[in-house]
Amino acid sequence: MKKCGQSPGKHNSPQKVVSRCRGREKLLIMIALGTVSCLCFGSIFFLPDKQEPGGKVKVVRDKLYLPFPDIKSRNSLVAKYVTEPLWEKLNRIKTKTSGFTLSNAIACAVEFDNQHTGIYAGDWDSYKVFADVFDPIIQDYHGISTDSLHTSDMDVTKIKVNINPKAMVHSTRIRVGRNIDGFGLSPGITKEQRLGVENLMKKAFTNLTGDLAGSYFPLTGMNEEVRQQLVEDHFLFMSGDPNLKVAGMEKDWPEGRGIFHNKDKTFLTWVNEEDQLRIISMQKGGDVKAVFDGLARGIKAVGDSVKAESGKEFMLDPKYGYIHSCPTNLGTGMRASVLIDLPGYTKLGLKVLQARCEELGLQPRGTRGESGGQTGVTYDISNKHRLGYSEVELVQQMIDGVNTIYMEDEALRKA
Repeated sequence: MKKCGQSPGKHNSPQKVVSRCRGREKLLIMIALGTVSCLCFGSIFFLPDKQEPGGKVKVVRDKLYLPFPDIKSRNSLVAKYVTEPLWEKLNRIKTKTSGFTLSNAIACAVEFDNQHTGIYAGDWDSYKVFADVFDPIIQDYHGISTDSLHTSDMDVTKIKVNINPKAMVHSTRIRVGRNIDGFGLSPGITKEQRLGVENLMKKAFTNLTGDLAGSYFPLTGMNEEVRQQLVEDHFLFMSGDPNLKVAGMEKDWPEGRGIFHNKDKTFLTWVNEEDQLRIISMQKGGDVKAVFDGLARGIKAVGDSVKAESGKEFMLDPKYGYIHSCPTNLGTGMRASVLIDLPGYTKLGLKVLQARCEELGLQPRGTRGESGGQTGVTYDISNKHRLGYSEVELVQQMIDGVNTIYMEDEALRKA
């Protein structure tokens, strides 16, 4: 009896030999016979280097070829800029820091049909290695030129006007994202890197003093009493966001993640959520200038402590500012917001408020967050832009815009 892989005998056709073989051997013979041109396992194709003498086929598994994906978010920036020629050029490449691929980067645009941008970076390398895709998406979204440079300015003394004290502002919150050089970003970070970030931050937090001093609470092993208190304080970030899951940001949940806050609960840092660090300053009322001052001091203290402990600094690019996993957050990575009552605009509807905020460079959200809907007359109003403006400019723009919205709402309420 002939063994699988031997040349067919006098009475054995090639098809009969193939029929007696199984699995990988069968596919290899089919390729040699010209029946198929490549090996296919699911949606991944392994292209043979060449057909060697004797009909043997050499399959090189490190030369992966992924077919051009079906991008479900047809109107996304990914669908606009990820072309087949660019896919052919870039889809086999992996980044050095975390082994991230273009397929990983655009997973949300492929999986979902509701994405606007639809792309994440797995490390700082991603913005460089896949620049042919990221650059036009960033320029389109942020409205910047190809030669623009980012300028950071955290000088609180340049804030000239505060929120009108008569405005019905419940609270003010300003946050930024920061990522430490040498580690992957959340979509691509390895388990070892994530734990490395957490261990570094545990040490760094102990160096904070004065009103910034506080405690770190790891999500792993968190007792119920602590968890419930963080929930009541609205500090706890949780698993379950479909976008974060598909983007790869919830791998090994909840390991390597946690929350730091100071004693007064006005300064917080989330560790290993959408970015390695989400640094937050907040307080009741509408004193935006005081909240910005707390943020500026907190960012500097955390950055100085990280550098003292590790010699590492935050990822900062001359063109794109502070590096984040989501390209929409590049630049300042800052969201400055107030919770404010707007009964006048509520009578006109959310779409009217959204249109007016757009004119003022602002972004309104319901009190349930970005996609949670709206109840009552309270809105979260924040700056829309991130890149192309300094932190001071965005905070002042938010203050001026909210003051304008408040005065218009008063007129609408009395009408």
